[in-house]
Amino acid sequence: QGLYKEALIQFEKIKDTDFQAMYQLGVMHYDGLGTTEDPERGVEYMKKILYSDSPKARHLKFAAAYNLGRAYYEGCGVKQSTTEAERLWLIAADHGNPKASVKAQSTLGMLYSVSVLKDLKKAFFWHSEACGNGNLESQGALGVMYLYGQGICQNTKAALECLREAAKRGNIYAQGHLVEYYYNRKFYSTAVAVAKRTTENDDIDMLAKVTDCLPTYVAKGIAMAAFYLARCLQLGLGTQQDQASAKKYYSK
Repeated sequence: QGLYKEALIQFEKIKDTDFQAMYQLGVMHYDGLGTTEDPERGVEYMKKILYSDSPKARHLKFAAAYNLGRAYYEGCGVKQSTTEAERLWLIAADHGNPKASVKAQSTLGMLYSVSVLKDLKKAFFWHSEACGNGNLESQGALGVMYLYGQGICQNTKAALECLREAAKRGNIYAQGHLVEYYYNRKFYSTAVAVAKRTTENDDIDMLAKVTDCLPTYVAKGIAMAAFYLARCLQLGLGTQQDQASAKKYYSK
């Protein structure tokens, strides 16, 4: 926190001539890093960057638009508006441009999957763009969409490719879905092995931070893995029957 405070002082000195400093200040005020949380001020700085005519602000516009979208979606520092969040994230995503905000591309995939703007074809498109640009969360989401034919024709081969690669890279949600898939296909020993690895660490916030995946989906992945591991332990499928351990995993 001390380092943040020092950085805040330095950024304040140069913010009027340095857009990078202005951007950092926006983030710090919005999230309360080194200063009292002041989302309105954070939003103000992000808007200055997004709507600036200066060429020096150009490289920050996508990130600023993403952060503003987040503010509108959360109703933090501005009046809540999912429509405005969508508009800003579309600016930030820039038609799937890999140099734009890949986070915005993935976020649009999520937005079109679960919100009032639900449109699974759009969700699939944006997750595909984000995945192609290296986003781990979208890679897992894409696997699930292929697996269940959501927004695209069902394709188990493509689903497993996405899920296995995402799982290998640390996507807990993908790992949970793989456990479910293996269990349903009666590949019990494989389900058990994957589930044990998935449930080794249940520090959801830490895992979300490390993988840059939403905590909600990290939690879902762990819960899925724990449930099927408990079933296997209870029934002795792919592992030795162990009622006590089954009870422990059921409670996760």
